[in-house]
Amino acid sequence: MAAAGDNWVGSWKLNAAKSKLSPVGIKVETLKYESTPAGIKLTSEGTDAQGKPTHAGYTSKFDGKPVAWTGNPLADTAAPKKIDDNNYENVWTMAGKGTVTAKVSVSADGKTLTVTQTGKDASGAAVSSVAVYDKQ
Repeated sequence: MAAAGDNWVGSWKLNAAKSKLSPVGIKVETLKYESTPAGIKLTSEGTDAQGKPTHAGYTSKFDGKPVAWTGNPLADTAAPKKIDDNNYENVWTMAGKGTVTAKVSVSADGKTLTVTQTGKDASGAAVSSVAVYDKQ
């Protein structure tokens, strides 16, 4: 089970007005983190820039070990590692090659989740985004 201090557990909705997404890949997104016996399960649901529905997810113990990630066009594995109760880092890979590093932080008041992504997509184009989510 996830430790009680994993403050990102819960539901978060993208605040597009506060976010800087490059490339622009999503219009709407909700992240849901749930504690399960296998670890923390992340599910994302949303709409991409073309208006098509998106669905992605993985389950991890947040120990830095790679796990399968379904539905992410930039990665087929995730390796999230807890830093502290409010922060974790997630290294993404596609076909064994590193693509993106995401740093995830929950604000001190627990109302905002910020995901900062840097790296390259599968074609080598730069990825540099800051996505801001509001607690639901």
